[in-house]
Amino acid sequence: MEEKTYLKWYNKIGYGSGDIAGNVVYALLSAFVMIFLTDTVGMNAGIVGTLIAVSKLFDGVSDIFFGSMIDKTHSKMGKARPWMFYGYFGCAICLVAIFVIPADISAFAQYAWFFIAYTLLNAGFYTANNIAYSALTALITKNNHERVQMGSIRFMFAFGTSMLIQTITVGCVAFFGGGASAWRTVAIIYAIVGVVSNTISVMSVKELTSEELAEGETKNEDVQEEKYSLIDAFKLLVHNKYYLMICASYILMQVYSATLNMGIYYMTYVLKNANLLGVFSWAINIPMILGLLFTPALVAKFKGMYRLNFYGYTLGTVGRLGVLIAGYMGSVPLMLACTAIAAIGMSPLQGDMNALIATCSEYTYLTTGKRVDGTMYSCTSLGTKIGGGIGTALAGWLLAISGYVGGAAEQSASCMNMLHIMYLWIPMIINLLITLILTRLNVEKANEELRQRIE
Repeated sequence: MEEKTYLKWYNKIGYGSGDIAGNVVYALLSAFVMIFLTDTVGMNAGIVGTLIAVSKLFDGVSDIFFGSMIDKTHSKMGKARPWMFYGYFGCAICLVAIFVIPADISAFAQYAWFFIAYTLLNAGFYTANNIAYSALTALITKNNHERVQMGSIRFMFAFGTSMLIQTITVGCVAFFGGGASAWRTVAIIYAIVGVVSNTISVMSVKELTSEELAEGETKNEDVQEEKYSLIDAFKLLVHNKYYLMICASYILMQVYSATLNMGIYYMTYVLKNANLLGVFSWAINIPMILGLLFTPALVAKFKGMYRLNFYGYTLGTVGRLGVLIAGYMGSVPLMLACTAIAAIGMSPLQGDMNALIATCSEYTYLTTGKRVDGTMYSCTSLGTKIGGGIGTALAGWLLAISGYVGGAAEQSASCMNMLHIMYLWIPMIINLLITLILTRLNVEKANEELRQRIE
């Protein structure tokens, strides 16, 4: 029996375009905020890394809070769309604020300015927007194939936007004259682009009603559906082992991305060409987008996500090992080729992640009778912010430990060795850890066994 379809092609494209908004924020911050603060504003990399790490202490609570609030929201726009729409205006303002740190205030005031703007962005507005955007996967369709398609399309937009940001930003800053004023102009332009794309995405889809979501569901009659508090929601999450695995994987994926985005330092001081960041971005994102195109068909061919994700990340780990070897050989073409191989292997998990989370949410429903779609999708925002924050903070700490001097023409031998560790070793190790987690993440099989037991 074929699953009912809910979406037209333009709904899927419109939904996916929302990741343009998310990635003009994420890509700009993860790739360039550190070098902007160290080389333009003159801040210390270690202090910035510490501030970012402290900021992340607020994120875990805010993720679950906003996820729970989305679950409890009832409006004409639905549960998630209001949070996605209104939350992004705060994102845009805070993004610009980070890049307009006044030069004529004290160093302490500059650090405070950055910390406040960064925390409001990540723990507040970006959280509300991103969790709501991800939760829409479970709220606008019940068709698992459509969910995989939506995940693939959104990440095509995500990687395309990230690739574009990493390719043109250095040139745009130079075009606008360089320095703090140029960074401010670029941030304003990106914020406007984000507001427009986010609005288009919100208006492109419509959430299903509670009755439509419950239609045809298999429910465990041994458990009673009841209201739950924020603490109850947290308990539901931590008692779902698949949620914890997905959350760990997502955090590691974002640490991986943030580490590669710090490649601006590797390109500048090891490869002696900052513009190579854009070239490596193409080597990552073009294969990733091509892989995402085929992910829905591959999920169908493999009869599920489990084996596809595991085999894919095994290839991704081998690819990053090749990048490491090529890096020490000094062969940029080989590094680019192995980077592309790794990206192809990693693409299926990126494409079906939202569908995987929806399946994980169904596991909670089958075992507890409680629907916590918004709270469940907190792992996407939690992973993006905590993982990205850890990656950026780690880069700051490692740079400070290695003796990095902002704006210097040459760096010390210890700093050069650290840049190799940051760009070559850490990504490969992270891919290996994710592959090990994926060996146990077979939530589809668990759900099928639960349905048979309930029936």
